[in-house]
Amino acid sequence: MQLKSKTGTHLWVKDITENDKILGCYLVKEKKVGTTRRGDPFLTLSLADKTGEIEAKVWDGVNELSSLFQEGDIIEVGGNAGSYRGKVQITVSRLDVVNEEADPEIFFETSPFNASEMLASLREVLKEIENPHLKELIDRFLNDRQFVSLFKKTPAAKNFHHSYVGGLLEHTLSVCRMAAKVADHYPVLDRDLLITSAFLHDIGKMRELSFDRRIDYTDQGRLLGHVMLGAVMLDEKLYELKEFPQPLAVRLKHLILSHHGQYEFGSPKRPKFLEAFALNLIDDLDAKISGLARFMEKDRQDGSWTDFNRLFERYFLKGAIFSDKEKTDEEEKEDVKQGSLF
Repeated sequence: MQLKSKTGTHLWVKDITENDKILGCYLVKEKKVGTTRRGDPFLTLSLADKTGEIEAKVWDGVNELSSLFQEGDIIEVGGNAGSYRGKVQITVSRLDVVNEEADPEIFFETSPFNASEMLASLREVLKEIENPHLKELIDRFLNDRQFVSLFKKTPAAKNFHHSYVGGLLEHTLSVCRMAAKVADHYPVLDRDLLITSAFLHDIGKMRELSFDRRIDYTDQGRLLGHVMLGAVMLDEKLYELKEFPQPLAVRLKHLILSHHGQYEFGSPKRPKFLEAFALNLIDDLDAKISGLARFMEKDRQDGSWTDFNRLFERYFLKGAIFSDKEKTDEEEKEDVKQGSLF
């Protein structure tokens, strides 16, 4: 059913190059209907496996084929890989829906780190907390089997950073580790409060995101967002702790509600004490470094520079710096494009 390649029976997205003949099964992450200048419909698909995504076009039989599948389905694609504006793109000549159970080892990207080992490492960091009220609160979460099971699987985002199964745990562990180091460097910070908030800051993602065959927002995720949902989840546990100090509870809620830093970034409150400032900066650093590293790793552009990143509105250097004499023709074209964009 799938084209054999050097890597086995499945031709991985990352290995598809110009002029390849394609016959394989891929996950439909996006599906959009467009219209040519002549008024003819066409499909633009984002096809994926765990190694990445690739754009595909369907020009013929669009109305008939489009009704057969939707985003999140696995389809078998036949066609040819070409190049359009410097990117590899598949022109689909045949398409069939696959009704078999999807193999997560092929289609779904997961954290490169073992979930059980990450959870064990997170528990070790959290063991350092000395405040008895915060320790009891953390225990309420970590002794909740349903919480832990979902926490180990949930992505940290739909796009950009840690947007894969296990991403939330990976991101949380990283933020907690950095919080501990920052607190050691700045003794003025409340170490226990900062590490606890690092653990709790994104728990709302567990209710914000669904991740059956693709990562998407739940209804409550779209209506409320993970920041508000995280505060609600915190309240649910605090309700069980009758002796939990109210001032400490207010600080924890503010840490969750302000961790995005600015109103324009979806934060209902801006940080208003030192630990809140620190959490925002640590969270932002981990998200950006992880997201950009992943973007650069998966970039398919030739040369030393990535494709244009719309989120950050710039190109990123991913290789050696060439002198003007060493620039390739492709890089010369990119310089012209950059001049027109800025």
